[in-house]
Amino acid sequence: MSKLIIRTNRCKGCNVCVTFCPKKVLALDTLGKIYAVDEASCIQCGQCELRCPDFAIRVAPKEAK
Repeated sequence: MSKLIIRTNRCKGCNVCVTFCPKKVLALDTLGKIYAVDEASCIQCGQCELRCPDFAIRVAPKEAK
């Protein structure tokens, strides 16, 4: 399972991460910033991190409990 680290201050709302997410984990809020709709559905493909032109999102492994 992964953890999404989202830096909304870097997000310009280009929608690239939302478009390329195969599981539709991400969306844009009313301010045009990314947020995780359903982080539990993330498959750690890394498409959001790879394609974000502003380095606003990172996929990191969740810590074991």
